[in-house]
Amino acid sequence: MFSFFTTAEANAALPDIIKKFEYALAKNTEVKKIEQELHLTVSTTNSFEAYVNLKQKLNSAITKFYESVEILENTGVVVKSIEQGLLDFPSKRFDEEVWLCWKYGETEIKFWHEKDSGFMGRKPIEVSDDSLV
Repeated sequence: MFSFFTTAEANAALPDIIKKFEYALAKNTEVKKIEQELHLTVSTTNSFEAYVNLKQKLNSAITKFYESVEILENTGVVVKSIEQGLLDFPSKRFDEEVWLCWKYGETEIKFWHEKDSGFMGRKPIEVSDDSLV
């Protein structure tokens, strides 16, 4: 279900979202590790069995990764980059749709940006900023 977040709602949801993000990040790391094993196996062995087993393990890991992203996005956030640790929360500033943005390692939502600008366009949320929904 889609909804806009206020800054307070986004901050209240953040601990659970961080846990879900960290789970997705771990699944992404697992995929990368298996990909490396697969590349190494291709170059160092002629065993179809080893290759096929690793390929199946990779397929399963990729599925779990995408499931973890789906679980994360079902909270209402949008994943911008797992690798860079960027999530956006849909919000409104006056009548304009904007993103509240979060970067992995931050403990609260402190920034927002317009729809057409990304991380580099982040602006600090003012303490008294009642303009954000």
